Amino acid sequence: MLVPLAKLSCPAYQCFHALKIKKNYLPLCGTRWSSTSVVPRITTHYTIYPRDKDKRWEGVNMERFAEEADVVIVGAGPAGLSAAVRLKQLATKHEKDIRVCLVEKAAQIGAHTLSGACLDPRAFEELFPDWKEKGAPLNTPVTEDRFGILTEKYRIPVPILPGLPMNNHGNYIVRLGHLVSWMGEQAEALGVEVYPGYAAAEVLFHEDGSVKGIATNDVGIQKDGAPKTTFERGLELHAKVTVFAEGCHGHLAKQLYKKFDLRANCDPQTYGIGLKELWIIDEKKWKPGRVDHTVGWPLDRHTYGGSFLYHLNEGEPLVALGFVSIPKLTFPGGLLIGCSPGFMNVPKIKGSHTAMKSGILAAESIFNQLTGENLQSKTIGLHVTEYEDNLKKSWVWKELYSVRNIRPSCHGILGVYGGMIYTGIFYWIFRGMEPWTLKHKGSDSDQLKPAKDCTPIEYPKPDGQISFDLLSSVALSGTNHEHDQPAHLTLKDDSIPVNRNLSIYDGPEQRFCPAGVYEFVPLEQGDGFRLQINAQNCVHCKTCDIKDPSQNINWVVPEGGGGPAYNGM
Repeated sequence: MLVPLAKLSCPAYQCFHALKIKKNYLPLCGTRWSSTSVVPRITTHYTIYPRDKDKRWEGVNMERFAEEADVVIVGAGPAGLSAAVRLKQLATKHEKDIRVCLVEKAAQIGAHTLSGACLDPRAFEELFPDWKEKGAPLNTPVTEDRFGILTEKYRIPVPILPGLPMNNHGNYIVRLGHLVSWMGEQAEALGVEVYPGYAAAEVLFHEDGSVKGIATNDVGIQKDGAPKTTFERGLELHAKVTVFAEGCHGHLAKQLYKKFDLRANCDPQTYGIGLKELWIIDEKKWKPGRVDHTVGWPLDRHTYGGSFLYHLNEGEPLVALGFVSIPKLTFPGGLLIGCSPGFMNVPKIKGSHTAMKSGILAAESIFNQLTGENLQSKTIGLHVTEYEDNLKKSWVWKELYSVRNIRPSCHGILGVYGGMIYTGIFYWIFRGMEPWTLKHKGSDSDQLKPAKDCTPIEYPKPDGQISFDLLSSVALSGTNHEHDQPAHLTLKDDSIPVNRNLSIYDGPEQRFCPAGVYEFVPLEQGDGFRLQINAQNCVHCKTCDIKDPSQNINWVVPEGGGGPAYNGM
């Protein structure tokens, strides 16, 4: 019998009972809902309602304490930790004193890291050639690789030919949260100052426009936006170079894209949401090291996606169920690494190895500029242009270039299956050297259709055996936020969810969020509905920020330490 591995944590249990999320979505019908009443205040965050216009903040001390470092890194994932480790390795080797500070919004390193994950160890072995002696948690080498197409009743096996991106020979099945935690220990041992529970909330700039560093978020603010008696201002961290390694759709990276026009010459990024479960299974069915991938049912051919099933070897029968979009990576005072700019090898379903390598290359470029005898910079914040040049000369660029057309090839009439045919011809035979580059259709937020043009999907109800209700799954993630703080899911205009999204798209917020954060509830007085945001449930996936058809939702960081606690997922 299958049983879920994770147990309900106490904070998650409290969160589970604190929220009242409706079991059913609003039904689709010919009439759309809107409200003629005054729009109720939803957003109270200072990024939407500035404090200098709020009388409740008069007389509050807003001075920040500032620290100076050589390099500040935002985000303790595979990329950020690789950059931190490599910088200190080089500093030790060349006997240089370089202060490296790394801030991470999760309460513990690895707590916000969620991935499959089947790791290509190439970059990891470059960074830690002695990883086996040091006891890195790479315990399950891949022993078997399978791929199939699912129909509603059958699985059609597809051979994995040598050289195809899905080939996992030499890779390891890992729990990426555990690996990131181990990397954090190595970073601290080398002298990196690691600050978990500190969320980078703001980019700071010099007078000349170059990046000066970051500020962590303030704490002690009421849900209505007023200061508590415990209010404390965030900390400023200044650096010669600030490295942004926030992960997918970083909220500071979004600001930098606009500030420095970094996305002027590339396609919009496209995204896919990943769902993962850990199961203890019948030991007779357990095949340690087996990797299964599928496409097909229940998705149609025009929906890009699939499934993975990885058999871990950790003492018990466990299974763990785009190149054309890369922006400019450097700007005065800072640079982008990892999954935020987008180094995901889509057909390979891997990005950790390229993220790590980008962090290594960034560290080497920064070190050369910091220690160069003829250091010259036109701006106060150093502009490390060498990083992007080195990345384009590396195996990362070659790998991503070779698969650049595979994801866009799925936009044709045959959908995913057309992409598989394209991959077989142009990747397997020509290794991605075709003299053209295909384009994406546009941003994900532009792909939604009006509700009147769609047919409602009737999903089967969870049976409590192999499928479970949404809130039970959220509870297993250990997600928890301080309740009495402004919602970090901010709206640029509080009226848009009802007057546009609900009236035209039947409120997609209540469907695209995997954690039940958004729901439309009846107004307390009068007719109509209002949007309710259950921010405590947010698992920090940022799907809402990406998919909102009005681009009205802006995800910002909550108080440091809030969010999921994946504990090695």
